[in-house]
Amino acid sequence: MLKHILSLSPDALATDLSAAFPAYRAKQVLAWIYARFTTDPDSMTDLPTEVKEHLKQNYRLELPEVDARLLSKDGTIKYRLKLADACLIEMVMIPEVKKKTLCISSQVGCSRACAFCATGKAGLTRNLFPEEIIGQFILAARDLLPNRITNLVFMGMGEPLDNLDNVLFALRTLQAEKGLAFSPRRTTISTCGIAPGIRHLADSGIKTKLAVSLNSAESETRLKIMPIEKLYHLNELKQALLYFRRKTNFRITFEYILIPGVNMSYEDIRALSRFVNDISCKINFIPYNPTGVEGWSAPTKTQIDDFLQKATIIKQAVTLRKSRGADIQGACGQLAAQVNQTERLS
Repeated sequence: MLKHILSLSPDALATDLSAAFPAYRAKQVLAWIYARFTTDPDSMTDLPTEVKEHLKQNYRLELPEVDARLLSKDGTIKYRLKLADACLIEMVMIPEVKKKTLCISSQVGCSRACAFCATGKAGLTRNLFPEEIIGQFILAARDLLPNRITNLVFMGMGEPLDNLDNVLFALRTLQAEKGLAFSPRRTTISTCGIAPGIRHLADSGIKTKLAVSLNSAESETRLKIMPIEKLYHLNELKQALLYFRRKTNFRITFEYILIPGVNMSYEDIRALSRFVNDISCKINFIPYNPTGVEGWSAPTKTQIDDFLQKATIIKQAVTLRKSRGADIQGACGQLAAQVNQTERLS
């Protein structure tokens, strides 16, 4: 079976092509892929026929297919993508005044079964290959032109640290000078708390920010929300985070979904304060985006304001992050799980 052109690092692809053609042809191909965002040789207008035919005969070149593209009233764009084996994944483009943030997937489904996550309800089908991860970026970058992606977050479908080798390969390409030269300062990997994976990431040499889906600093409460707590207790998670922090200049981000009656009491705030106050970090509070959990609801403005007032005891940077794209099934996994209920592209 042919190797995919994105499964080679930019350096490896350049070496591969330079064995058959002058070195400048490799530079042209890399520019088409990583600056003009296409893997279609017929679109590479400055290449001679023999180079185009070489690409077609020696590499797989397909990108994920955009199966649905939904635009929210807040400007968020949600894409459902079909992979070569017909598996479905999602990515989301979140526009702000000075930022264009792309949220991408790392797995088809997820095994971690967080209660608030639509993806977890479907279970894990498989890991994404590096070319499927990089392919998401290329598709989104092309769709966004003439604007550019400013921030990249691995917060889509899947647990990135459960597919860490492929995620790291993709990041090396995304950050490579011959690749996309994407800034580590604008890259974030999110995890539900895979302690060994956090240590592996810290030791990998890849620079990236880390976001942790915490949602409670009380073990019993967190276990109800996130089964991962049974495998990697809060104490083990914290030690892994302190280790990561010693290896990087980046602050850790904690994501905390606000769920009334579950994790918004003053006791919850005190526990969170004890957990985070000796870690260089910031905390994003996120109102729950309902995904069908019985008895759970989105917090009211009054509940949020009351919580934030009490949360002033936390001596870290705190922000309230609004949920985006609720009108287009914005929560991870919602769109892919509802294939027959969404509008297909013509």
